[in-house]
Amino acid sequence: MSIFSIAIGCDHAGFPYKDLVIEYLQQKGVAVNDHGTHSLDSVDYPDFIHPVAEDVETKCTDVGIILCGSGNGAAMTANKHQAIRAALCWTDELARLARQHNDANVLSIPVRFVSKEVALAMVEAFIETDFEGGRHQRRVDKMMCC
Repeated sequence: MSIFSIAIGCDHAGFPYKDLVIEYLQQKGVAVNDHGTHSLDSVDYPDFIHPVAEDVETKCTDVGIILCGSGNGAAMTANKHQAIRAALCWTDELARLARQHNDANVLSIPVRFVSKEVALAMVEAFIETDFEGGRHQRRVDKMMCC
């Protein structure tokens, strides 16, 4: 495993899975930078997703995990950052392919659409899978607009 540190952030919809994911990561020896939220109180997801993206962009952490109801808003927000490749996934196979082929550096979990077991399987696939490089590197290099 080449992942040693992860930034995590969520809105109120993602909150029910956040502590479970953090506990799983810590059991694996991964350092976690928790940007919140810390309750079910309604919040605006960008307030918690931007700090995750900033941690990954500045290499404060290796990767990030973001959680919200659909995963879409969180992924869209994270992907506004130039160096972020956030992947919205709903199976462990998609999480694995996002790392393998797209060098995804942020996993977006749609909490309202996956079970806790699937969420943890995605996290495991995400942190255990390395980028293949090769022909995929050329494609990843073409993703940035600037």
